[in-house]
Amino acid sequence: MSNEKPRVSVIIPNLNGKTLVTECLASLERQSFKDFEVILVDNGSTDGSVEYVRGEFPWLDKIIENPSNLGFAKACNQGIEASSGEYIALLNNDTEAHPSWLAELIRVAGENPDAGMFACKTLSYDKRDIIDTAGHLIYPDGLNRGRGRLEVDRGQYDDKPDVFFPSGCAALYSKKMFDEIGPFDEHHFAYGDDTDVGIKGRLAGWKCIFVPGSIVYHRYSMTTGEYSPGKAYLVERNRIWIVWKYFPMKHLLLSPFFAFVRYCYQFYGALTRKGAAGKSASQYSIWSLVAGVIQAYVSAFADAPRVWRERKRMMKLKKVSNAEIDRWFRDYRMSVREIALKD
Repeated sequence: MSNEKPRVSVIIPNLNGKTLVTECLASLERQSFKDFEVILVDNGSTDGSVEYVRGEFPWLDKIIENPSNLGFAKACNQGIEASSGEYIALLNNDTEAHPSWLAELIRVAGENPDAGMFACKTLSYDKRDIIDTAGHLIYPDGLNRGRGRLEVDRGQYDDKPDVFFPSGCAALYSKKMFDEIGPFDEHHFAYGDDTDVGIKGRLAGWKCIFVPGSIVYHRYSMTTGEYSPGKAYLVERNRIWIVWKYFPMKHLLLSPFFAFVRYCYQFYGALTRKGAAGKSASQYSIWSLVAGVIQAYVSAFADAPRVWRERKRMMKLKKVSNAEIDRWFRDYRMSVREIALKD
């Protein structure tokens, strides 16, 4: 499907996604933009995914097989290392890409050479007028979520192209940006990977643009479960690391206060069955959530020396002023109710 040196390398991490990845790959066959290669990185699937894909999609350019689940971040890095494209497109295996998905991304990328990240409009697979994400925003403790999540798509964000960073579910990145800032942080394993790369890219001076015509339909959290304690643990631990690595000292010192406020709202949500905490408490228990947060802090502090060494290295990439970072927390900020009480 690709030329010898394709414009775009599409990387699809996969874990036991045999029933999902078929539709994802079929949607790539229907792309109006053809100058791309596809790299499937399989994380030790046991459902016959690789054998099935080889038989049904012989045009696949590369398949990387891992003996076990090495995590989303590792899979992305393997795909980037094996890529040949000028741009890197990440695509979850539980997605269906609109035929103009890549064409719109490349059109906007060509018009914005100073941008290193491009966010797609991701809609719910089952309810295709419902927004999953229109680019990501951030809460002051480092947690983030998609702009407009669960809103009916009326085009309300189509004329607002400035977003903080894209969702790793479906995004385009400049290969030059990765060459400058380095790869995904494999210590994250999963969740927060796109946040880590997004903030790192921003610190290095790269912009992010929302591309409303680049549409992907997404089945939310099909691999790990929407509200599982394991997901909650990874999200919270990785959030702490991101704050330590990238936040200026003023925002780093304020982040525990904002985290405490969020915990209060989430505890309320767990009791009243509102938001992600409420759904998780319904499926598991409040105490499983509390245990996950405690485990996240234990794990984060156990690896603190490495993270602080990484902070020193990351600060050498910084090309933006503290005033610009203050603007991020003002312009891309989301409320505590949005982060804690919405599904």
